[in-house]
Amino acid sequence: MSTFDVKDVKAVVGKAAAAMVGLEQELNAADAKLGDGDTGGMLARVISAIDKAAIPSDEDIGACFSAYAKAAAVATGSSLGTLFATALMAFARETKGQSAVPVSELAPLLVKARDAMMARGGAKLGDKTVLDAIDAAAQALEGVGDTAEAKAKSVEATADVLVAFRGKPNKIGRARMFADQTIGLDDPGMLAFAKLCEAIV
Repeated sequence: MSTFDVKDVKAVVGKAAAAMVGLEQELNAADAKLGDGDTGGMLARVISAIDKAAIPSDEDIGACFSAYAKAAAVATGSSLGTLFATALMAFARETKGQSAVPVSELAPLLVKARDAMMARGGAKLGDKTVLDAIDAAAQALEGVGDTAEAKAKSVEATADVLVAFRGKPNKIGRARMFADQTIGLDDPGMLAFAKLCEAIV
């Protein structure tokens, strides 16, 4: 059974931070069609802050996620960034005191994060937001305990859900004001999640 520890989490965050160098402008451009055009810049700032955060223990994944959540909360000034911090806090609560977490727990962790984000932000599944991408990844990872399989399935699921929602309108946030004009466009949060999954893998 595959597991991941603090070292693995740090490595993933490092890859995400490196990926944002190339993704920042792409995500800003996607957001400019629907909102303020700052999603890429905000995520780059938040992920950089997380990457630089001091981790209190290499033996406690929950403490690692908690430190990341606090760093994200301080670095962001946006609703998406706040949801990012909320997800990390959900991870922290569920993994507190654990030195290693089975890969098979990724799906339940994503479900907890998804639900915490819905409670905090008020969006629901089907609104064409990052929540739909997280939900797709959680469903794809259900029962998966192997790291390589988890990586492949998460990339496939997040790419597929992006295509599936491209033909639908955004139903919440600033983008909802554009209504049917959002059909054919990617939601910036969903796009960010899919691109980061791909980059991390």
